[in-house]
Amino acid sequence: MEKVVILGSGVAGLTAAIYAARAELSPLVLTGNEDGGQLTLTTTVENFPGFPEGILGSELVEQLKKQSQKFGARIKVAHAADFHVKDGFVEIVTDEETIQTVTLIIATGASARWLGIPSEKQFMGRGIHTCATCDGFFYKDKTIMVIGGGDSACEESNFLTKFAKKVYVVHRRDELKASKIMQERLFKNPKIEMIWNAEVHEVKGDSSVKSAVLKDTVTGDLKEHTIDGIFLAIGHVPNTAIFEGKINLDKGFIITDRRLHTNVPGVFAAGDVQDFIYKQAVTAAGTGCQAAMEAEKYYSHWKESKE
Repeated sequence: MEKVVILGSGVAGLTAAIYAARAELSPLVLTGNEDGGQLTLTTTVENFPGFPEGILGSELVEQLKKQSQKFGARIKVAHAADFHVKDGFVEIVTDEETIQTVTLIIATGASARWLGIPSEKQFMGRGIHTCATCDGFFYKDKTIMVIGGGDSACEESNFLTKFAKKVYVVHRRDELKASKIMQERLFKNPKIEMIWNAEVHEVKGDSSVKSAVLKDTVTGDLKEHTIDGIFLAIGHVPNTAIFEGKINLDKGFIITDRRLHTNVPGVFAAGDVQDFIYKQAVTAAGTGCQAAMEAEKYYSHWKESKE
């Protein structure tokens, strides 16, 4: 029986591992399919406290891993394929084994929706981004595109005009899904230009994005636009499939109370898997810390009840 198992090896999961390890709980971290989480898809992280010169996303994750292992965390490359609530503990089923644990911290994150075109993989983190707050700073006086039509697309487009000289908002229909107030703010911004009835057909460039070919969803015509970057605002999918029907969810995101407790005793959630608002590395770290501290309290009470 494990004391604590942590699902996910992004900032939330690894921060939880550091705190749980320092509490001498010897946490077992299962990396999941996306080892390191979304931070590994970005290049330089400049808004994480303590790094005034910035740090590579992959390097930050690696440092967090080393820090957690220094205090006794165990990291295993494995993917949780199923989850069961038992009497007084939970079970995690991987491809190789079944793991029983008193406490569980779910930090499986949320995966950004991508365009699904072949060229986007080439430019992930090098011109195609999923977080305006994270990467908008790099586009001072540049021309960029935002893909999407909801509140997030409007909000990120307005935010990006703080840096970019021109922002194209590309939507595949002739009207936005966003709330009226968000639309009004978007349309009033002189730096923003709408491109209706269009979707990205291809992205071109060399070491970075140079242009995007848009396809008219009505006529099928193709048109190339010279740009410096693309921000995707077409939503995130929380990685919670194995918890459906077993843990309370809201649009796929895990519901927690203020102390990161789920509705299942001994099960906690941290990071983007329960945070559908901020989705920042620093907030993920904060909730990872909280979840680990709550897991420690839960384990202590469980241990006392067995003595």
